[in-house]
Amino acid sequence: MTDQGNQPASDRWYHKGPVLMRGRQVPKSTTDQRLLDDKGHADWLHTDPWRVLRIQAEFVEGFGALAELGPAVSIFGSARTPADSPGYAQGVELGRLVAEAGYAVITGGGPGAMEAANRGAREAGGTSVGLGIELPFEAGLNPYCDLGINFRYFFARKTMFVKYSEGFVVLPGGFGTLDEVFEAVTLAQTGKVTGFPIVLIGVDYWAGLIDWLRGSVLEGGMISSDDIDRLYVTDDLTEAVEYVKRESARVRPVTPEQPE
Repeated sequence: MTDQGNQPASDRWYHKGPVLMRGRQVPKSTTDQRLLDDKGHADWLHTDPWRVLRIQAEFVEGFGALAELGPAVSIFGSARTPADSPGYAQGVELGRLVAEAGYAVITGGGPGAMEAANRGAREAGGTSVGLGIELPFEAGLNPYCDLGINFRYFFARKTMFVKYSEGFVVLPGGFGTLDEVFEAVTLAQTGKVTGFPIVLIGVDYWAGLIDWLRGSVLEGGMISSDDIDRLYVTDDLTEAVEYVKRESARVRPVTPEQPE
């Protein structure tokens, strides 16, 4: 997703699923915002069935596009990471290492750390995937995605990250990045996924979060120490990739597919 914050409003592109809009065509809210905010009247009886079909279509498109992707690792991080920063260079190197380890790289398809990881994977000859989302302030996938899908609904997009990844590697980021981290930890904790390696890159950056989990949350009896151990923190990118390889092989052995 290209940051268009410095462009005049009339020149900004807006993605509504596969539809591209600009100027007066740009809606004032996103698709999932309207779904979640639509309360207090009975018209939903007539409109939500169409939304259900649209949601179903997003899952069908996602499953169809990614089913033959092969082993992949999702890389998360801030869309605000400057292209000339050490954090961006770190993202490029991480994408390269993941690709050279034989994995496709999946990101949110946006700028910053996501673009960096896609760039590293593509320049290394790997498969670079971007899963975009309809947002009011970003539009389009970054130019380093070889395979891209734009989603309207966050929950459909999140399913693709978990279903088609062997694990998550997480660069420094904000609320969106934290959302992905805790979603994955919760799914692993509750057994919704059979284990799931999650690596946080940046010991100093994540120290406050880990200290809070070990202090307030653990000491308050809200989680167990095993839950914190699901988060592997390191500064070493090679170590991060090796950890994902080792843990994904251990917790996700190859077994015959079972019918639902």
